[in-house]
Amino acid sequence: MTTLVRTPFDLMGLSWLPTLGAGIRIEERLDGDRYVVRAELPGVDPAKDVQLTVEHGELHLRVERKETHAEKGRSEFHYGSFYRTVPLPAGVKADTLTALYTDGILEISALVGEPAPTAKAIPITIGTAGSS
Repeated sequence: MTTLVRTPFDLMGLSWLPTLGAGIRIEERLDGDRYVVRAELPGVDPAKDVQLTVEHGELHLRVERKETHAEKGRSEFHYGSFYRTVPLPAGVKADTLTALYTDGILEISALVGEPAPTAKAIPITIGTAGSS
C-alpha cells in the first residue's frame, strides 16, 4: 500500500490546512493495482445528495447536506453544499471507477495501469530525388 503526496501542504506536514472548516475530508491510497479514495460523508443520502463525476483526469465530488431538524437549538453540524476535486494519478483507468457508500463513507476505486505515453516517435521515411 502506498500513500500519495499531492499538495505542498502534505510535503510541509501541514496537510490539515486545506480541510479547515466545513469540507469533505478524504483519504487516498494505491492498493495493489487499485487507486482508492475514501470520503467522509455522514448524514447524507448518496442517492439524492451526492454527485460524482470524472473529467479531464480529475474526480469531482459534490454533496448537498440539508438541515432536517425542525426544532430550534444549537447545532455544530455543517449544512449546505460541499465540493471537492481530486486529481487522479497517472494511469488511472477512469472507465473502471466504482463507488460504494457504507456507514457514512463513500469509497471510490479504479484500476491503475501503465500511464499513457506522453510522447510518440514519428518515423521518417527517406525518399529519392524527384519523389514527393
